[in-house]
Amino acid sequence: MAVIKNSRIILGIDPGTVVMGYAIIEVKGDKITILTMDVLKLANVKDIYERLEMIHTKVNALITQYKPQTFAIEAPFFGKNVQSMLKLGRAQGVAIAAAMQHKILVTEYSPKKVKQSITGNGNAAKEQVWKMLQRVLNIEEEPKYFDATDALAVALCHHYQTTSALSTTSKSFKGWGDFLQKNEHRIKK
Repeated sequence: MAVIKNSRIILGIDPGTVVMGYAIIEVKGDKITILTMDVLKLANVKDIYERLEMIHTKVNALITQYKPQTFAIEAPFFGKNVQSMLKLGRAQGVAIAAAMQHKILVTEYSPKKVKQSITGNGNAAKEQVWKMLQRVLNIEEEPKYFDATDALAVALCHHYQTTSALSTTSKSFKGWGDFLQKNEHRIKK
């Protein structure tokens, strides 16, 4: 797949050692297109190291096929089960390593940040996130796996975080004085 000029392709990953969600979106101006959204099922593979190799291979294949410029991944949720956290951290690390091999910029988002970015509520349920994704992206079909929709939410969150008016304002101005000086036409007297 060739990269189209004036477009940006974002790969979003919801890491997991049983099911890994992935989604790739293309942003052209105000138009967002879902290029792919699915899951990698790993439950039938008993060996954790084989699962990690499958994650690495899948992420490599997605990058090779779609050529994303950026890679966004959800950070592990800090739960009570240390072994689950360790496994999830390994899955996340393998996916990040694949992106780094391709020299792709990697950004990590907490689950709360993703939910807040999509719904405005950092404590939203997966179903709420999906309903908002359906509305924003005009998706009609129901998801088979919320892991895939979570990955889509991560990709869209990254788009929002890197293109918001606030993010460009904070990078472009050196404080309020600089902002006011460069925007005198906005000041009401």
